[in-house]
Amino acid sequence: MWDDGLIARRARPGRPPRAGGGPEARTAPPPRPETAPRPPSVPAPHPGLAVLRPRLDALRELVGLSRARLDRRTLAEAGRVLDEAVARQRHPLDLTVVAIAGASGSGKSTLFNALGRAQLSEAGVRRPTTAAPVACVWTEEPERADGVLDRLGIPARSRRQPVRPYDPALNGLVLLDLPDHDSAAPGHREQVDRLLGLVDAVIWVVDPEKYADAVLHERYLRPLAGYAEVSFIVLNQIDRLGTDAADQVLDDLRRLLDDDGIALGEHGEPGAEVLALSALTGDGVGELRESLGRFTASRGAALRRLTADVDGVSARLRGAYVADGRPGLTESARHEFEDRLAEAVGAQAAGLAAERAWLRDAGRACGTPWTRAHRWYVRGRAGRKPAGAVRGAAAIAEAVAMAEAAAIAGAIAGTRTPEAATAATAATATTAATAGMGGTAGTVRASAALKTATALETATALEAAAALQTRAALETRAVLDAGTLDSPSRAVSRPLVEQAVRALAYEASTGLPDPWSLAVREAARRGAEGLAEALDAASAAAAAAMAAAGPGRAGMWRTGARRASAWCTSVGRQAGSPEAGGRTGDPAGGRSGGWIIGGRRARAGGPARPVRPGWWAVAAAVQWVLSALQVLTAAWLLGLLAGAWGGEWWIPALLLTGAVAGGPALAWCCRAMARGPARRYGLETERRLRNAAAGCGRERVLEPVAAELLRYQEVRAQYVIAAGEA
Repeated sequence: MWDDGLIARRARPGRPPRAGGGPEARTAPPPRPETAPRPPSVPAPHPGLAVLRPRLDALRELVGLSRARLDRRTLAEAGRVLDEAVARQRHPLDLTVVAIAGASGSGKSTLFNALGRAQLSEAGVRRPTTAAPVACVWTEEPERADGVLDRLGIPARSRRQPVRPYDPALNGLVLLDLPDHDSAAPGHREQVDRLLGLVDAVIWVVDPEKYADAVLHERYLRPLAGYAEVSFIVLNQIDRLGTDAADQVLDDLRRLLDDDGIALGEHGEPGAEVLALSALTGDGVGELRESLGRFTASRGAALRRLTADVDGVSARLRGAYVADGRPGLTESARHEFEDRLAEAVGAQAAGLAAERAWLRDAGRACGTPWTRAHRWYVRGRAGRKPAGAVRGAAAIAEAVAMAEAAAIAGAIAGTRTPEAATAATAATATTAATAGMGGTAGTVRASAALKTATALETATALEAAAALQTRAALETRAVLDAGTLDSPSRAVSRPLVEQAVRALAYEASTGLPDPWSLAVREAARRGAEGLAEALDAASAAAAAAMAAAGPGRAGMWRTGARRASAWCTSVGRQAGSPEAGGRTGDPAGGRSGGWIIGGRRARAGGPARPVRPGWWAVAAAVQWVLSALQVLTAAWLLGLLAGAWGGEWWIPALLLTGAVAGGPALAWCCRAMARGPARRYGLETERRLRNAAAGCGRERVLEPVAAELLRYQEVRAQYVIAAGEA
C-alpha cells in the first residue's frame, strides 16, 4: 500500500504518523482485506477419456508382447502414437489446437487474420508469404497454452492474441497458420508434416484453381481420410466465381473428397465439414467461425484426434494380428500327431510282438519237459554258429589289414601299380572271407598269398575281385549283425517323426498371420530336434517297464503326460549317475552292470524279464509230475514185459497212455488260457508305448506350439481392445 498520494513510498509497519496538519499528517488508509488467490480452473475430464484410456493401455500391452515376433518398423508407428498420446495428455485437453493448412496462394493467412479480426499474420502476393507457423490463442489465461505451444515448437515471437473483446464461443481455441505444403522453400513441407501429426484438427484451405491438385489429395487428404471428424475443408476465394460456378466447384470438391474416402459431415452424420467462403470479403467466414465455436465448445477434439490415431495404427497392424478363420490346434490334429508318433515308435507292432512273446513264453513254461529239452538241444547247436562266424570275421579283418599293408609298401617301393595293389587287396579280402568261414588263420594267410600272386599276374580280375569283395563284406556284415538282433535298443522311424511334426506345424499355423505362423513353425522345428532320440529312450523305458511289470501288474505304472515326460527327459540314465541317486563311479548304484529302466533293474547285457504268473509254475509242476509218471510207468511196463515182476500189464499201459496224452493236453489248455492275458499284455504294451510317444510329443512339440498359439490369442485379445472391437 502507499502512505500518500505524492511520493511513492512504501509504508513501514508500525511507523507513527507525522505531526502537523498538512497532507503529510494524514493517517494511512486502512489496509484492504487480503483475498485468497483464485485457483486455476481445472476442467472436468472428458467422458471420452474413459473409453480411450483402455485402448491405449491395450495398444501398449500389444506392443510389449509383440516385440519378439514383429520387426521394429512395424511397431514404430504404434510406439509413436503412444508417445504422442502421453505427451498430449500432459497438457489441457480442453484446449483445441487447429491448424490452417493449404497450398501456396490459397489464402491461409488471410483467413487466419479474418478469424482473429486483426492483422495477425503477414499476407501478400509474394510466395511463399508465411515462412514459420504463427499461433493465436483465444483464452482468458494465455499461459495455459504455453505448454501446448512449446510442444508444437512455436516460439514466443510467433504467438498472438485476438482483438478483445473476442468471441467467447472460441474460448479454448489455439489456431495455427502453417507454411505452404507445396512451397519451394526448404524446410516448409517438413514443418507442415511435423505439425500435422501434433495438432488436434486441420482446416484445409483450397482455391478454385488448386482444389483438385494431385499433391494435396494423394499426399495429405487420402492418407488422412481417417481423421475426417477433425477436419474442415474450406473452398476459399469464391468471390472470384459466380454463384453457379461456386456451386459446381463445391460439388466437384465433394466428389473428389468422396473418392479419397473422406466421410462428409452432412445431415448430422460425423465427418469432415465442407464450406465455401471468401476470406477477403468476409463472405462465409461467420459460418466457419460458428462451426469452430461448436467444435471448440465440445472440448473433445484432442480425444477425437487421439482416437483417430489409435484407429489408424490399429488398421495398419490388422494384418499382423487378425487371422482368417479360427486358427489353433484341434483335438483331431493332436490325436493325429500322437498316432503318427505311435506309428513311428512301432507301438502297434510292439504290442503284437509282446502278445506273441507272451504266448510263446506261456507255451514254453507250460510245455512238456521233453519239448523243452528238444528246444535246448536245438538252441545249443544254433548257438555254436555265431561264434565261428565271429572268428571268421576276425580272420577276415586280419587278412585285409595285412593285404592293405603289403599293397601300400609295394606302391611306395614302386614295384606295383595302384590297380595291382587294389586287386591284391580285394583278392586277399575275398579269400580271407572264404577261409574265415571255414577255418584257421594259417589257411587264411596262405590263400591270401596265392590270390595276391594271381592278381599281380592278371589285371582282368579287378572287377571279379571287387564283386567278390563286396559279396564277402555283405555276408560278413550279415553274420555280424545276426549276433545283435536281440539288442534291446530300438530304432524310431525318423521320416515318420519328421512327417508328424511337419503336419502338426502346418495344421497349427494355417490361417495365422505371417509373423505368428513363422513363430509356430519355428517352435515345432526346435521341438523336433532330438525328438527321435527321446522317443527311442521313452519307448525303450516303457517297453522295459511293461515287461518287468507283466500284465497282472500293469496298473502299478502311472500313465499320462507326467509319466511320459519323465521318460522323455530322464530315462536311460545309468544307475550310478547323480541324477539316478547312485554313487558316482558305481555303474549300478552298488551293483555293477545294471541300468535303471522304467523304475526296475534289468540284468546286465539283457532286458528285464516279465513277471511269471503263478499258474505257470503250477502247470510246469504238473508237467514234471506227468513226465515222472511217464518214466515210472514205462519202466513198470518194461519190467512186466521182461518178466522181472508180475502183474497186470494194462494198468501201467493205461497210466502211461494217460501221462503221455495229459502232457500235450495240459500244454494246449495252458495256451488257450494264455490267449486272454497275452492279448491284454499286448494291448497294455501298445498303450504304454503310445503314452510314452505322446508324452514326448507333448513336451517337445505340442506344448511349445500351444504356447505360441496362446501368446497369439493373448495378443489378439489385446488387439481387439486396442482396435475398439471389444
